Amino acid sequence: MRLLEQEDRAGIWSRTSGGRKASLLLSKSAGRHKRRASIIGHGFLLTITSLSAVAILFIFYFIFRDALPFFQLRGLTEFFSSSRWYPSGEPSEFGALAIFAGSGLVTLGAVMVSVPLGIAASICLSDVLPFHLRQMAKPVIEILAAIPSVAYGFFALVVLAPMLQEQGGQILSIVVYVVGLPLLFLGATVLGDLFSQRLAGTHRGLIRISTTALLVGLGLLALALLGRRLTGLEISSGTNALNVSLILGIMALPTVVSVSEDALQAVGRELREGSYALGATRAETMMKVVLPAASSGILAAVILGVMRAIGETMVVWMASGNAAQIPHPWYNYLEPIRTLTATIAGDMGEADHVTGSARYHVLFAMAACLLLISFFSNLASETVRRRAMRKTQGT
Repeated sequence: MRLLEQEDRAGIWSRTSGGRKASLLLSKSAGRHKRRASIIGHGFLLTITSLSAVAILFIFYFIFRDALPFFQLRGLTEFFSSSRWYPSGEPSEFGALAIFAGSGLVTLGAVMVSVPLGIAASICLSDVLPFHLRQMAKPVIEILAAIPSVAYGFFALVVLAPMLQEQGGQILSIVVYVVGLPLLFLGATVLGDLFSQRLAGTHRGLIRISTTALLVGLGLLALALLGRRLTGLEISSGTNALNVSLILGIMALPTVVSVSEDALQAVGRELREGSYALGATRAETMMKVVLPAASSGILAAVILGVMRAIGETMVVWMASGNAAQIPHPWYNYLEPIRTLTATIAGDMGEADHVTGSARYHVLFAMAACLLLISFFSNLASETVRRRAMRKTQGT
């Protein structure tokens, strides 16, 4: 019996030790396969990620390669300081100052339309409207981003341009009311809350209501005077900077609203509830807590809206008038203008047959300027965003 027990124990030990060796060998082999698969997967993902950076570098290289010959032939002074754009003249002139001014004027107008309305709409969606209304309103706003730019261009050329030329004053007064009334009520509410918080006493609610009503009354009076003055205004041409600015502002509006609203939602309920628990009103919570915490996301929304306005081609080509001139005065939105993107798109077909000439390379010089503007705008926004994040985190 003892011999049988010893043999059984020896067999069990040998089987166990053999199983351990086999499992160790399998684990080592599986570990090597996992490491190889991890290396291959990381390399594949790194390659895919690097493709975008490599593509951007190639774009910069090829555009600057064809832009430098123009500056070698004609220098920098004429391009940046002259407003005489006669590329097919004899002698030819390539002053792009008026084109830069047109791009800046249109971009500024689009920002003035999209940024206040977009931020106000994002605040309304995130903190004012009930959830079921928000779920219906946000998809409707985002539908604007799905409309092709050529459709916006046809609308601006066929519908809005004749309306501006025939009834420009009435349209401007309507635009003033549409843009001014939401901003007026929002600003009056915020200022009324902030003013009432600085006063002590039991009548703070009455003071807040009275201050808000007074501000709304003064704002309505100012809007009425401005709208009455604009009603009698006559516009000679409907294809002008105002037409393009309105359409570009509408095109950039979904981007500003969506990104800003996501940034406000990302702040979270904790900060809002903590502010309410400390006695702050909704306006104070929004102005002093939520907006500073979401400032980096709102800045990103504004930058994306600006980039949409700068890079748009079809609308400005169809509805800007394509006049290479600086408006007089420079802030006059009722005159035709020309932008960088419209010039590149319109002149490239005519310049193809003279490849290698100054007329060909000047278009790449404009494209290089657009790339640099976009690059430095994104760099500035990233710098501001990082500073805002460090300030929010207290580092």
